[in-house]
Amino acid sequence: MVKQQTTQPRKILILAASPVDQAKLRLDVENREIDEGLRRSQHRQQFQLEKLGAVRTDDLRRALLDNKPQFLHFCGHGTGSDGLVFEDQQGNTQLVATEALANLFELFAGQIECVVLNACYSEVQASAIVQHVGYVIGMNKAIGDKAAIKFSVGFYDALGGGRSVEDAYKFGCNAIQAEGIPEHLTPVLKINTAWKSLLEKSQQHKNASPIEDSSTDTFNTPTIPQNKTIHQQAGDNAKQIGEIGSAGTINL
Repeated sequence: MVKQQTTQPRKILILAASPVDQAKLRLDVENREIDEGLRRSQHRQQFQLEKLGAVRTDDLRRALLDNKPQFLHFCGHGTGSDGLVFEDQQGNTQLVATEALANLFELFAGQIECVVLNACYSEVQASAIVQHVGYVIGMNKAIGDKAAIKFSVGFYDALGGGRSVEDAYKFGCNAIQAEGIPEHLTPVLKINTAWKSLLEKSQQHKNASPIEDSSTDTFNTPTIPQNKTIHQQAGDNAKQIGEIGSAGTINL
């Protein structure tokens, strides 16, 4: 009997924060554009989109625990070395330090494939978080609303079209450039090489021809761990890579 492989949709969690004491961002437009792009995409059934606005620090932790996303997209303000901007109980600015963010993502190591920090000066946080996840995109300087939205559109159009994270990053940068906006060099992609290697091996296994269900190893094929095990192994290796600083950076 041939095994039937069922693929669960990959979850994309969008978190938005625009405190009342900060410049207003068009985060509703960014959310809508991402949603519409994925809905019309060829591989729309492979993704499940979850959205949460006015995000506070507790919301971030709870959303990660409840949704268990493979992709996390943060849109809002960034301050560079001071951290990312979330909201407090009154809707005002609540800064979350880079170290606290990195430590939080360490608790989800092996689960999250990609983090997009669509916020000004967020490369600092990207460099810290990538030690624990596969890919992180941050901004190396301030980025305008229009450029941020265009990057999101290009990125998720490509992702929904079946392209890899690395390709989707390039499409996002090109979407900015195609609009004539001189900010296409602002997004920076950080890559955790340990995670990437294990993810590629996992993908090769998924693409292999199905074999008959049997208690014996046909053709002496080595046993491949299940996805959960692969993800955990990726998380463990990510920590080791972080210790020796082997994460790569791409800046178009």
